[in-house]
Amino acid sequence: MTGDFNIRDNSWDLLFPHHSSHSSILINITDSLNLCISKPTNQIFTRYSDNQNNLNSVINLVFLWPTLSEFDNHMIHPKWRLILDHTLLTVNIAIFEKHIQTKTHTIVKNSEEEKNFLAKLINSIKSLNTDHISSKESLEQVV
Repeated sequence: MTGDFNIRDNSWDLLFPHHSSHSSILINITDSLNLCISKPTNQIFTRYSDNQNNLNSVINLVFLWPTLSEFDNHMIHPKWRLILDHTLLTVNIAIFEKHIQTKTHTIVKNSEEEKNFLAKLINSIKSLNTDHISSKESLEQVV
């Protein structure tokens, strides 16, 4: 998860003196997705203010799974900002080609094979033990 979050916070910008309640909400959301804030290989500002009264800041962030080899390995590109005041961030995530063996099987509608399949399916569903399911909530806990 990457983007311009527009949240200034001393958690990721050590020059900013305050903590934001918005960053707490963002961290709660990323925690729920098992993501952590990734540190760039070049720790520099991600927003450069055109106004001399405003400080440069870090507000563009990358959140990754900490188990990825790419974690703490993204780049900030200040020279790519062109007319923008925000820098671009990149992370290279390897995608490996994997062959998955698949097989398609078709059952002809209204055939004996379909009737047998449905009968077996219905019997399997009927034989499920549902004694421990007392409510929708308990069913969701099982799944």
